[in-house]
Amino acid sequence: MKGQTDAYRLIVDAIDAGLYKPGDRLVESELADRFQVSRTPIREALQRLETQSMLTRDGRSLIVASLDHNQLAELYAVRSELEGLAAKLAAQHSTPEEVRVLYDMIAADRQIIDDPDALSRANRRFHNQIHLASRNRYLITQLKMVHRSMALLASTSLAVDGRGEMALNEHEEIVKAIEGRDGELASNLLKQHISYAFETRLKIDAGEV
Repeated sequence: MKGQTDAYRLIVDAIDAGLYKPGDRLVESELADRFQVSRTPIREALQRLETQSMLTRDGRSLIVASLDHNQLAELYAVRSELEGLAAKLAAQHSTPEEVRVLYDMIAADRQIIDDPDALSRANRRFHNQIHLASRNRYLITQLKMVHRSMALLASTSLAVDGRGEMALNEHEEIVKAIEGRDGELASNLLKQHISYAFETRLKIDAGEV
């Protein structure tokens, strides 16, 4: 069981890191060689990812799935509600140290504003820090599943000109609300932040940006 879990984690992390992008074919033997894991746990991990809709069939091959318009809308709707709840709970439970870490993350992220891929990874860390500050393990688990599905997006909305700066400004306002213990404001700001990201994503897909 441990081997299957390790293989699953390795493949998920590779998709999340962009090593495998939507449409890429995953070959059992190649994965086994890359990760130095036997083919049986790789096969079991691929089957698990297929049942979770992370992978899809293209003939006899398994490829990394992509999200259609409806799936994208569903994903952002769920993400908005869960992220909003995380921000609200973080405003109730976060420590001063956690708030300082969030501010430090924003300051560091401003130094990589011109590197969309690095900023995207930093963005995930920032949101994950808010999730942890919520102190709700069940919410954190659900948000991990949502963010895993976000890896099925071929590009980051932070690559759009000006969006990175806007996103960091939005992050700062969210942290201010968390620091001020205003859960409703933190939740609303986080939801608005996700709404802006979704709007940018739709423009990307429509070829408008």
